[in-house]
Amino acid sequence: MTIEQHEATGAVDRAVEILRGRRLAVLTGAGVSTDSGIPDYRGKGAPARTPMTVQQFLASEEARRRYWVGGHLGWRTFSSARPNDGHRAIAELERSGVAAGVITQNVDGLHLRAGSRRVVELHGTMRRVFCTRCGQVFDRRDLAERMERENPWLATPENVPLGPDGDVRPESVEGFHIPECTVCGGMLKPDVVFFGEFIPVEKFREAEQLLQSSDALVVAGSSLVVNSGIRLVERARRRRLPVVIVNRGETRADARATVKIDAGTTEVLGALAVALAQPTSI
Repeated sequence: MTIEQHEATGAVDRAVEILRGRRLAVLTGAGVSTDSGIPDYRGKGAPARTPMTVQQFLASEEARRRYWVGGHLGWRTFSSARPNDGHRAIAELERSGVAAGVITQNVDGLHLRAGSRRVVELHGTMRRVFCTRCGQVFDRRDLAERMERENPWLATPENVPLGPDGDVRPESVEGFHIPECTVCGGMLKPDVVFFGEFIPVEKFREAEQLLQSSDALVVAGSSLVVNSGIRLVERARRRRLPVVIVNRGETRADARATVKIDAGTTEVLGALAVALAQPTSI
């Protein structure tokens, strides 16, 4: 066992001791989905990215054309990802009554597919698209079929360089027909929070309510650079709740954590699920 593995094992043991007998809220980021083949935004080795902002998407037809071509190619690969053992461990924590639910910054839907029932998707979901004019909501699968009918040349290449948000950089967008709302002809937008866009107030309130019903917070796979995550950590600290952070590398809240576990989320979440499901010794 290496020094790093020994330190991680000791940190897991401390986390189990602190969390046992408490009801958990789990906050997850992109690091939870890396073992499902979805890359991280800011993890070690992650490429530099210049994601499209909501202002660019709304203001420029060319930007929307580029987004929909890249988003479609990436979504085909993105949607084929499967939950990993970390997702399943979180679902098991909820089934066993240890966890109140999961708050996620991810848009991949893998927590729901793993069996989690109470899932707060802070940044939205790739499963839905809505009209910015009339509010009509569409299933992304139905939209994908329509896009391919309207753009017969649009094929799904192999080995697409997938981004964490299910986007890729297309080689060409020439001739692409931008999808429109079939109800009113308005502009369609994926039901995700773009960079430069605020999380809906009611969605953050839902996350706060889940945390309010919990006795501890476990953060898994998030560097906590995004303000929504750090705000929830602060809510937990104000209530003097234990905060356990599981993440490879530094996070923005390491100094505020009760326990920091510098290790992969899949293995650690699995270990926590097994240990915390065991009855407390008398």
